[in-house]
Amino acid sequence: MNKEEYYIVKKKAVPEVLLKVVEAKRLLDSERVMTVQEATDAVDISRSSFYKYRDDIFPFYENTRGKTITFMLQMDDTPGLLSKVLNQVAKYEANILTIHQSIPVNGIAILTISIEIPQQTDNVSTLISAIETVDGIHFVKLVSRE
Repeated sequence: MNKEEYYIVKKKAVPEVLLKVVEAKRLLDSERVMTVQEATDAVDISRSSFYKYRDDIFPFYENTRGKTITFMLQMDDTPGLLSKVLNQVAKYEANILTIHQSIPVNGIAILTISIEIPQQTDNVSTLISAIETVDGIHFVKLVSRE
């Protein structure tokens, strides 16, 4: 039995043809184009590439609604910084399931948060990006998705 393996990679590491497949799928879903040929022409890939990869790539957020994600972030030990992170989570109406913050060492703390993504959330990537842009956050790393 061949077990499927999944990876989460940042957009910059994904080959261009795969990103174009995602864009073609988005065009078809939005009904701006009616045929696969129109979609593949619009993003400049062959129909064979589209059919080869269409079931193998999808935006991260597409399969995340209604699921639980856990991410870890490294942050400065600054008063109020955790509150800013939690405000970003609240803005996207995610349900916080667990929070664990390590004891800060040399002014740096590690925070692990598990959140449930509501069905109405359109794009989880924007939530992660919003957290990454908070001043004092060094990085955000997705740990799991259930």
